[in-house]
Amino acid sequence: MIQVFKPSMGQKEIDAVSEVLRSGWIGLGPKTAEFENRFAEFCHTNHCVGVNSATSALDLALKLLRVGHGDEVIVPTMTFVSTAHVVAYNLATPIFVDVDPLTLNIDLKDVERKISPKTKAIIPVHYGGRPVDMDALNELATEKGSYVIEDCAHATGSKYKGNPVGGLGDIGCFSFHAVKNLAMGDGGALVFNKTKWNQRAKRLRWLGIDKGTWDRTEMDKSYWWQYQVDEIGLKCHMNDISAAIGLVQLNKLSLMNGRRKEIVLTYFEGLKDIPQIELPEGDSPTYESSWHIFHIKCESRDDLSIFLRNQGINTGVHYTPIHTYRCYGNRTFLPVAESLQSRILTLPLYPDMTNNDADQVIASIKRFYGQ
Repeated sequence: MIQVFKPSMGQKEIDAVSEVLRSGWIGLGPKTAEFENRFAEFCHTNHCVGVNSATSALDLALKLLRVGHGDEVIVPTMTFVSTAHVVAYNLATPIFVDVDPLTLNIDLKDVERKISPKTKAIIPVHYGGRPVDMDALNELATEKGSYVIEDCAHATGSKYKGNPVGGLGDIGCFSFHAVKNLAMGDGGALVFNKTKWNQRAKRLRWLGIDKGTWDRTEMDKSYWWQYQVDEIGLKCHMNDISAAIGLVQLNKLSLMNGRRKEIVLTYFEGLKDIPQIELPEGDSPTYESSWHIFHIKCESRDDLSIFLRNQGINTGVHYTPIHTYRCYGNRTFLPVAESLQSRILTLPLYPDMTNNDADQVIASIKRFYGQ
């Protein structure tokens, strides 16, 4: 089968993990600290805190901003459920907004309609890797006194006006899940510039403990075991096995994203003349996507997906609008997202995908539509 997503792993990742295992330090330690330093530099931010998932990163971001009961947080409906769930975790109310029909990014006009004095934060998702118009969003958030948390789960390596995403709002949150552009198996990070958040984020990812075990190794040995707990946190830190893989992946991220773009250009050329398909927007001087997802809007979506699977090609749907899930009560109407949910289809895209694989996908789609 040609998969929808597939991590690009090789001998260097295997060697990096072996080095960590031989070192005897496999938890929160020196490799995590090294990755945090490297990734903060990559994002052009002052700080990075490594965690076990993007969900944890988003949760910690809200905690750093002291979001809680009575607050509202604006989220786009067309994304993974984590983006809304973390708001509920923190006893705040997710306010769902519609998406742009071309990019599937957050609809800034709908944000403007729904922002209120209760809006503590806005979480834009760079859908598929295509950056949101951050200048316009930041201007609106500043005017209304709201924070901006970038959900960069799809967007490691994306750029907006030449600047990497993650450092364009108040806090940026990343995913290093097995299928993401930078894959660790699982993992995540939050990045930001404010120094006052750094130590608190590190406490909150380690049960509220004020010093991690690695930090305590450099203390006076007679007191190495002492620590304080000032507030209650979760155990959601990154570990050195994941971080070691991440360091290798970070070194080759540009090449992997470049290969993704080559496949995307093949799709654009091969699918452009099929009238039943609408292709996503391409890159521009303003927006440079990491191309985590290549989605099409198409007729007879379900039948096409079944047809492709019978040809040995897996596809996906990203996503069912969150506001339609029973846990959120489906109390609002978001016409663009609801109209697109039956038309969007994610095609295979990953760095190790061959030219023949891409040609097979294109040829199969053409056969389905009678071309």
